[in-house]
Amino acid sequence: MAFWLIKSEPDAFSWQEQVANGTEPWTGVRNHQAKKNLAAMRLGDRAFFYHSNVQRAIVGIVEIVREAYPDPSAESGTWVCVDVKTVGAMPRPVTLAEIKADDLLEDLALVRQSRLSVCPVSAQHWQALCSMGGWKE
Repeated sequence: MAFWLIKSEPDAFSWQEQVANGTEPWTGVRNHQAKKNLAAMRLGDRAFFYHSNVQRAIVGIVEIVREAYPDPSAESGTWVCVDVKTVGAMPRPVTLAEIKADDLLEDLALVRQSRLSVCPVSAQHWQALCSMGGWKE
């Protein structure tokens, strides 16, 4: 299983909407590196759901339930999306400030490539972030 972080602006699509929908296509990604990351996702992979801009925090966890397919929201190009299913809310949101303050997380793509909307998370970083948020499988 691989781990990821996907970002959404809560005023565009929020964690609450993800929970209400249960399973949702992750559409609208228009960055080539993020597209490659979506294409690398496999069934059963897990991803942190991150609220960008307003809250700037990891607020939940989703699972990849459909691998990359053509993004129906794309007017042109070869953009892809995946379907994600709600797993659960982080017991305590993990803020960007907390992440940046932890030396163990300095190599996290969220810190190094802050504008990337879909990024990989190492198993070590996944465990650290889950611990920070009080998440237990």
